[in-house]
Amino acid sequence: MFLDIAEISVTAGKGGDGCVSTRREKFVPRGGPDGGNGGRGGSVWFEATPQMTTLQDFRYRRRYQASNGEAGSGRKKSGPDGQDIVIKVPCGTLVYEVGTDRLLGDLIEPGQRLCVAAGGRGGKGNWEFRNARNQTPMRAQPGKAGESRSVRLELKLLADIGLVGEPNAGKSTLLSVLTAAKPKIADYPFTTLIPNLGIIDLGDYRSCTLADIPGLITGASEGKGLGHDFLRHIERTRALILLVDAAGASCLATLDTLTGELAAYGNRLAELPFAVVLSKVDLLPADELEQILDEVKKWCEGHGSRGLLAISSATGAGLADLRRLMLQLYSLQGE
Repeated sequence: MFLDIAEISVTAGKGGDGCVSTRREKFVPRGGPDGGNGGRGGSVWFEATPQMTTLQDFRYRRRYQASNGEAGSGRKKSGPDGQDIVIKVPCGTLVYEVGTDRLLGDLIEPGQRLCVAAGGRGGKGNWEFRNARNQTPMRAQPGKAGESRSVRLELKLLADIGLVGEPNAGKSTLLSVLTAAKPKIADYPFTTLIPNLGIIDLGDYRSCTLADIPGLITGASEGKGLGHDFLRHIERTRALILLVDAAGASCLATLDTLTGELAAYGNRLAELPFAVVLSKVDLLPADELEQILDEVKKWCEGHGSRGLLAISSATGAGLADLRRLMLQLYSLQGE
């Protein structure tokens, strides 16, 4: 099951109490204080790992507690620190504080860590309170409680290029042809229920990650259909490909719908460079396809498209050109 939002509670360990103790040794009549400090409580960390692609592990376990530090003891012995706990999350996970919606961290790189709850400080033993006026203090500090908070995890998949289109535009089929991904493919709307990722070889020793999200429909930015729930997964992409079924309804109306929903959703999606790709062109006669291409070309010129291609995933027509176009889009990072 794909899970991209989860809420959990994390609690760091309490620091150990300081110790009140005095030396009791033979031939040492005035031993003085020797109580040690308490150990620090364990902290709670998040760590990004490429081995995870979903937040499914948090579906059933919602609470995480680090261990407490132990109390100090005589002979100036400090108590052992509590054990930290490290929670693995997928790369691309954002961590928000529940209630304030404050972003605590964005874990992108493998191995990147974020401390979300710091362990409590250990209390000082009476050895630390000795002075010239009070050479045998009989007091110690209690350990401090560790931090505790509820956090919301939001996963945004890390992809270079995002495939955007209406239901049944052929996104999953194209992904399966270009990459080793095996998305579900069927001839009914909303076959794709979760985002799918695939690695595509662009040639020249380069590759990129392609993301296919569920189809967008009119009103997706307002929560209609499935696309709205997963648009966050293409926020990090370098570029978009608007995939349009050439054999379907009006291509221009479809393009207006897609660009309108991206603009309404916000979060810079409408500002990303994009190209238009017409799919299923093998189902159209040559003269009709030429007329559609002329219409779409004018639309592209007026909307800043980085390219226009006609392809067929079934016959393989235009796929070599599509790889070259993707390489151009992939290289736009520095612009």
